[in-house]
Amino acid sequence: MGVEVWLLLVVGVLGVWAYSRWRHSYWSARGVPTAPYLPVIGHLHKLYSLLVSRWIYNDEVYYKHGGATFCGLYEFFNPVLLVGDPDIIKHILIKDFDHFVNSRSFRVDNDSLQNDMLFNMEGEEWKALRNVMSPTFTSGKMRRMFPLVYHKADALVSFSLKEATKKPHVDMKYNFGRYTMDTIGSCAFGIECNSLENENSEFTLQADSFFKFTFTMFLKFMLLLISPKLISLLGLSLDLPAMKFLERVVLETKAAREVGQKRGDFLDLLLESRAAENPNINDSDHTTQDDDHTMHNHLTTSNQPTITSKQVLKDRVIVAQCVLFLVAGYDTTASTLAFSAFLLAKNPVQQQRLRQELQKMVEEHGDVTYQGIMEAKFLEACIMETLRMYPPAPLIERRCTKTYQLPGTEITLHPEDLVSVPVRSLHYDSRYWHDPEEFIPDRFLPENKGSITSCTHLPFGSGPRNCVAMRFALMEAKVVLAKLLLAAEIHLPEGHKELVLETSPFLIRPKKCVNLILTPLTNNN
Repeated sequence: MGVEVWLLLVVGVLGVWAYSRWRHSYWSARGVPTAPYLPVIGHLHKLYSLLVSRWIYNDEVYYKHGGATFCGLYEFFNPVLLVGDPDIIKHILIKDFDHFVNSRSFRVDNDSLQNDMLFNMEGEEWKALRNVMSPTFTSGKMRRMFPLVYHKADALVSFSLKEATKKPHVDMKYNFGRYTMDTIGSCAFGIECNSLENENSEFTLQADSFFKFTFTMFLKFMLLLISPKLISLLGLSLDLPAMKFLERVVLETKAAREVGQKRGDFLDLLLESRAAENPNINDSDHTTQDDDHTMHNHLTTSNQPTITSKQVLKDRVIVAQCVLFLVAGYDTTASTLAFSAFLLAKNPVQQQRLRQELQKMVEEHGDVTYQGIMEAKFLEACIMETLRMYPPAPLIERRCTKTYQLPGTEITLHPEDLVSVPVRSLHYDSRYWHDPEEFIPDRFLPENKGSITSCTHLPFGSGPRNCVAMRFALMEAKVVLAKLLLAAEIHLPEGHKELVLETSPFLIRPKKCVNLILTPLTNNN
């Protein structure tokens, strides 16, 4: 190799090193503490490791590098501010939401269906779609979908009890996954896939393919982090083959609904919203904090576009939201149910308290009803405590859309700066939760909720961009837990008394089976 080539290599390496040093001075130049990083890649090897979960590194940053207030990170050269201070988080998610309207963008310059999903929408486009979708998850609409969920919960309990007569213990992680698959298939696609009995149904196999993480998918995600434009330039597609199948299912079901019987499911509600052409629906019924008025103002600002439901909910957009319902709701709800059942089996006193509440509910209402589970305070407390200990998503992200000064500091964020909130770290901070490693549902009883520091419990996010389907997810979880505990006592078998979590940068979920012993109650309701 000639001297000239060596010289070019040296100059190139020095140039990359100098550029890296300059780009990675973004936070230190602003007086923001920064965790140790590597040249060029920054903290990417920690944030998206396939060997160590993201929330473990978030904890390290949170406790060792200032992340409990805020700390600077880098994904390659892109700056990310990890914010753990609840007051600042409240400003970002709620009070000053107009500066953080967007989430991280995964939109690509091609015909990907994910471009039309709510989580990928931005600015006024997002507001318009959110305002149309939110009313499909009000209490009244949930009542309409309740019978569909109730039926699937009955099927899950019957199937699990039948398994319990044949096996020493039952893998409830798997069974809850089939339950959420069947529920979403019924409520979002109008499909009776019955995956508990027929795990090889076409819908089940196609839907399952969304959750088989491959190395190719990981590489595409890395390219997205560098620049979404690279995906288009390289001619890559982010849509899985199952997308075409699900699109066909939705369009065929939609055509049948327009000339046939309604089911009261998510697809019906979207079609009704489009037919209503009501552009002024607000989202104030979906807060997770006590900031209803603030959220209402953000979603009904005077500069909101005059746009009808029919314009927003084109066929392709309806398809995208049904697919999103599956992608966002299947694994997260199944994991929450598996964690809930595990914790209740591990804490028999709390399990019996919950069962007694549920038995009183049935005595009063005659059955497991929508009104009954909404009034079951200890049931909600158990689920909320489960979500504190095992939040499905370990972080929340918001993208700065206009120059913003962090409250109480001289630090300024600029458009495109990404803010990351370490949800799981907040959920285990002993400053906000006494004995955070313990399962204590009483934290979330009505008389104790007032002592919870705002924006320290964020399993569904908070503010105008919180989880739009939160009410549905909670109803889905409450119904099946109520049905299960009214039918059986649950216990942990020997050798299965500890949980192992999957290594993942994206979700917190059980790695292995969640095996439980189900003992039928002799006088159950």
